[in-house]
Amino acid sequence: MAHLIRRAGFGADRDQLEQYVARGYDAVLEDLLHPERFQVRDGDALQRYYANPEGGIARDHWFYYMINSEAPLREKMALFWHQVFATGAEKVQHPLASQGQIEMFRQNGLSDLRAILTGLSKDPAMIMWLDNNQNLSDEPNENYGRELLELFSMGVGNYTEEDVKGATGAFTGWSFEVPLVDRKRYGFPTNFLFREEHDGGEKSFLGNSGRFNGEDIIDMIVMQAATARFICRRLYDFFVADEPPVASWNETAPLDPEAVDMLVREYFESGGDVRAVLKVLFSSGFFKEAKFKKVKSPVELVTGVVKLVGTNRFPERRLGEIVRQSDAMGQSLMQPLTVEGWHTGLEWIDGGTLNARVNFAADEVNDPEKPGVRAIVERLASNGGALPPEEFADRCLNLTGPVEVDDETRESLIEYAESGGDLRFTTDEERDESESRIVRMLRLIVSTREFQFN
Repeated sequence: MAHLIRRAGFGADRDQLEQYVARGYDAVLEDLLHPERFQVRDGDALQRYYANPEGGIARDHWFYYMINSEAPLREKMALFWHQVFATGAEKVQHPLASQGQIEMFRQNGLSDLRAILTGLSKDPAMIMWLDNNQNLSDEPNENYGRELLELFSMGVGNYTEEDVKGATGAFTGWSFEVPLVDRKRYGFPTNFLFREEHDGGEKSFLGNSGRFNGEDIIDMIVMQAATARFICRRLYDFFVADEPPVASWNETAPLDPEAVDMLVREYFESGGDVRAVLKVLFSSGFFKEAKFKKVKSPVELVTGVVKLVGTNRFPERRLGEIVRQSDAMGQSLMQPLTVEGWHTGLEWIDGGTLNARVNFAADEVNDPEKPGVRAIVERLASNGGALPPEEFADRCLNLTGPVEVDDETRESLIEYAESGGDLRFTTDEERDESESRIVRMLRLIVSTREFQFN
């Protein structure tokens, strides 16, 4: 259950995890896959604490929902699509448009691929990001038509330059409007607009010819075997195990070809329904056996640690600092490095980012008055008697995840536990000393190599 909640969400504290376990894996999975069953709470409070005069879902708001939402897969899917359809706010230069794109991912992230790609193609932030507002019948701009095929659906090697030209022509005139002339007037929303500069002539695409428009192109894309494999492999990479970089996929086979084949079959049987594909994924043996095979992204690390220590359960001013911690680790939401998104897996880790990751986690668990740390202390004290060193180490590993570590790491933690003898809570002095030792143990655990994996 902890594995499911880490991957389909951002982790859980022990009380939450035990509630999930009591309900059972299948029941919890059904709720995860149906976020519409849960209301989005605290919207007014978020606006009060995290001022956002333009409205919409800003970065602070999004982090708050990742930490607190009763429908965590809604937020995880938004993060997934934000990685696949990477769009940078700095170029878009319109906060409402950037925020609106994230909201679209939150609302549509579990629908079918046709709806997702149609929403993306009409999204003002994407149109600005890839210059489709400059894609005119007499002066085509290929940016969106090319990236739609290369990075958003089919992948390199599965289309031709003629297909790029066909897609580009079909999306001419797909633009946006802003009520004011100056699009930098952030308080005014943008809207999709179909302009007369559309190329209504005949086009060729994937071996077909006709007077195609953008919807026709999307219809053909979603039925391609290459699209099914590309999207299913992206889902495997995000939810199951780190794959090689996307750019190498045309030459590099999947880590688990049978798993990807299983997801592809469901893709076609369900008509490209992402919810159906994820149900197969999360129910599979290959998913359940893939514990700790993914490096945590900075967002996953930060939100997971905050959930562990139990803070930010109600809007707090400090959340902005938490958001900036993810930036320092190399993942600045709404500002991916390129149209390819972030390079994930082991590429999240270098000397600088590893220090930032370890220091953040160790600092967060260093306060015994934080609710999650206090809960761990009370659980360890609840048995009343002395807690032997080995049990002390193992129970702390269990309560912080559970976190699975190798024998060498576990022996090091036990060695630290043995240096202070049994953990005791009989007297006030013993309790104070044991509390300090528990905090130090937690700092050691979140500093281990294994804690960097999901």
